[in-house]
Amino acid sequence: MVMTGDRERPAPAGDLAGPLAETNRIVSLDVLRGVAVLGILAMNVVAMGLPFAAYANPTVAGGAGGVNLAVWFVNAVLFDGKMRAVFSMLFGAGVVLMADRARSLGREDRLAGIHVRRNVWLIVFGLAHAYLLLWPGDILFGYGVCGLLLYLLRNASAKRLILAGCLVLAVLTPIRLGDLAFARWAIPKVEAARAVLAAGGTPTGGQARAKELWEGMSAFFHPDEEQVREEIETMRSGYGAIFRRLARLAFVFQTTLMAGFLVWDTGGMMLLGMALMRLGVFTAARSTRFYVRLTALGYGIGLPLAGALAAGAVAGDFDPVRMRLLSLGYDLNRIAVAMGHTGAVLLLCRAAATGAPFVRRWTARLAAVGRMALSNYIGQTILGTLFFYGYGLGLFGRLERAALWIVVVAIWCVQLAVCPIWLRRFRFGPLEWLWRSLTYGRPQPMRIRRS
Repeated sequence: MVMTGDRERPAPAGDLAGPLAETNRIVSLDVLRGVAVLGILAMNVVAMGLPFAAYANPTVAGGAGGVNLAVWFVNAVLFDGKMRAVFSMLFGAGVVLMADRARSLGREDRLAGIHVRRNVWLIVFGLAHAYLLLWPGDILFGYGVCGLLLYLLRNASAKRLILAGCLVLAVLTPIRLGDLAFARWAIPKVEAARAVLAAGGTPTGGQARAKELWEGMSAFFHPDEEQVREEIETMRSGYGAIFRRLARLAFVFQTTLMAGFLVWDTGGMMLLGMALMRLGVFTAARSTRFYVRLTALGYGIGLPLAGALAAGAVAGDFDPVRMRLLSLGYDLNRIAVAMGHTGAVLLLCRAAATGAPFVRRWTARLAAVGRMALSNYIGQTILGTLFFYGYGLGLFGRLERAALWIVVVAIWCVQLAVCPIWLRRFRFGPLEWLWRSLTYGRPQPMRIRRS
């Protein structure tokens, strides 16, 4: 059972640049992408509305007890890294889909150029998103960079793609171990340096260097009260001051963090997504029993592990060394829960295909959100930052963590309502149209004309 649409006539044979007809769309991919892009907001809204360190450490801001801690716990178990993992896998699936389409149309000679332009323009979108729209947590830049490399493996077998994905993700383990070793080395020296300074003395060169390095790193996760206050004041001010602060953070994301984490995290998940596409998992073509097992296995491994890691962080009061130790289980828990989410959503797609009207209506809305994933992803930033940043309503730092979910649900409702209406009239979302037009070097047909 391959979930496809059923409205427009297909594009002419051999027209690789033409819009993909709805008869050829794989609806299950759109639904899964819609769930992922909505789920990403559940995490991004924290960094939009609270000091950045509160994203992982609720003791920084937004409330660290009661319902606020419960919301942090749920986010850590169900959303943190999991929705981004699904989104990354779907990007990889898209590479396979495009390569297969080019092969079926006999236009593989054009594929390399299209692939490069597509990803270079995605990098440009990511730069604009990070610096002009002031969202340093942008993922488009990293997707474009990793996407350029995926071309080399577009025809690889599922077995080789799984092996490559696991090897790439495995690189994160020694990186995390190195970070843990650094923390264990630095913290005693930092404490000694502070004690010497408190007594009016001068720290040794090693102590001073450790203190400088550690305080530069820990500001991301364990800032002091003055740093938190300064961040809140800046984020409630004008565009210029916010730009100066967030541009520095975006640069760190796109250089140091990209090389040390994101390229391995994102690239590995994309490779796994390519494998799952080769295996027919994302098309809802496997049996119901397969998806039940995928859901049960993913959640059965991932949810207890994610819960244990989150509980360990709380029990250790988000101690930096303990957080680094617990991070060694992060990749396994996020992959497992992401697979559980994938299985559950594809079961929903299969239920919709069998004719359950209520389920079919909701999957149609989610598919519409997924078809406009780029517009919705950047649209979430625009709506969220206008709500929180100083050049908008200036509510940064004023809502507790639980109250941020009011913003999340409001944006979800807007996107679930607007996207189906838009797609009744237009083939693409506005940014999808721009991206595709730039990729193919000519304006794409936008309005839907019924015969």
